[in-house]
Amino acid sequence: MRPHPETLQPYDDRRAAGADLASRLGAYANRDDVVVLALPRGGVPVAFEIATALGVLLDIFLVRKLGVPSQPELAMGAIASGGVRVLNDEVVSWYGIDPQSIDEVARREQTELDRREREYRQGRAPAALQGMTVILVDDGLATGSTMKAAVQAVRAHAPSRVVVAVPVGAPDTCLALAALSDEVVCARTPALFSAVGLWYRDFSQTTDDEVRELLERSRAFAAKEK
Repeated sequence: MRPHPETLQPYDDRRAAGADLASRLGAYANRDDVVVLALPRGGVPVAFEIATALGVLLDIFLVRKLGVPSQPELAMGAIASGGVRVLNDEVVSWYGIDPQSIDEVARREQTELDRREREYRQGRAPAALQGMTVILVDDGLATGSTMKAAVQAVRAHAPSRVVVAVPVGAPDTCLALAALSDEVVCARTPALFSAVGLWYRDFSQTTDDEVRELLERSRAFAAKEK
């Protein structure tokens, strides 16, 4: 799974990372039974490049990290559309986080998940996933809590296959995801992994406007190709 050391250079940005990842997913090109699902917001620019290169449908799948109350950047779990909640039992135990605190964080994140659902979909229905090959895309994997929640939530829609695809990820996390999904494509799995952002020269925040723009461009491209 680990690439040669000389390939372990930061990506210029998420779009460049998506182009690299697309080159590793050629088996899924030009298929009507494939849909690329981006995890907003950072996963959308990556997924846009993949879906465009492969000539397949792009949609989003909403997941929100549950941050430790005292350290919001540290994930203790995640929630996803469909009411799925995944917790990292080790983190919860280590920090002594009580159920009430978890519920409070989850309610707050659910509010943001619902807002993004409205903002990004603009009233459009989610892509049908039953019987489809679903490629779940994010800009990287650290603890993997968010992606684990996404995989479990997508499974509830009865897809034929779930593929996790990321440009960079912690080796142990990529291996753990392999047990939950049908295939994992981690383009880079650096042994000395500390944070996703360190593997991008430009890791500026993806905005809501960019998400909407890329989704609209993808829909326009798909309509033109029909």
